[in-house]
Amino acid sequence: MDVRGKGVVVTGGGHGIGRAIALRMADEGARVVVNDLDADAAAAVAEEVGGHAAPGDAATEAGVDALVATARKQLGSIDVFFANAGIDTGRGLDTPAEDWARALDVNVMAHVRAAQRLVPEWVEGVGGRFVVTASAAGLLTMLGSAPYSVSKHAAVAFAEWLSATYGHRGVTVQAICPQGVRTRMLDNAGPLQELLSHDTALEPEQVADIVWQALQDDRFLILPHPEVQGYYELRATQTDRWLAGMRKLQHRLDTAR
Repeated sequence: MDVRGKGVVVTGGGHGIGRAIALRMADEGARVVVNDLDADAAAAVAEEVGGHAAPGDAATEAGVDALVATARKQLGSIDVFFANAGIDTGRGLDTPAEDWARALDVNVMAHVRAAQRLVPEWVEGVGGRFVVTASAAGLLTMLGSAPYSVSKHAAVAFAEWLSATYGHRGVTVQAICPQGVRTRMLDNAGPLQELLSHDTALEPEQVADIVWQALQDDRFLILPHPEVQGYYELRATQTDRWLAGMRKLQHRLDTAR
């Protein structure tokens, strides 16, 4: 894929994986709009990439409307949309309803709302690319955080549905599913940090490099940690064995507290 001169939007682009993707796309010649709730971070990254900042909450109807309008004004057309913003809220069954709602809003509905505004235009025009930053949790599970696990499964499911429905009509859909990446989210993972880093915690720039490689062959699942493929296959083919292993890991976490 040649992104030179293409219009690229990255949500959650002020930090971590989003920032690294914005930098890599700019290095490859794309014109980039950086979105983030943190207006200062969005502006800083936009300056780094010679692009445009569009701060705001891309999870809300009003926020995504404003983002798409700003991006179209600055870029002319949106060719690639990285739905990268994500949050980890809550923990177990005691997670309040408002934390569940926020997790689903940011990790799922933000993707839905963006696709509603972009895909019809892509189908009628020359196509486009929608890249969801999900998580290995969306293929496996996330011990200790029910809202994160459930919402990331839903993010992968929506991306699959989008690909199955529009993939033959010029819309390429991909899902990034890393394990541990050295971001603020990993820093705040507490006792889960060691588990998430089991197969090596990657730098955001390493993830961006792998994303760039995946753009060249249109693969649906982008797995920065290749071990996830094996875990995913085990989960699908030997579910009870896989669940038994997850229960052992949970027991280790419980006894470590």
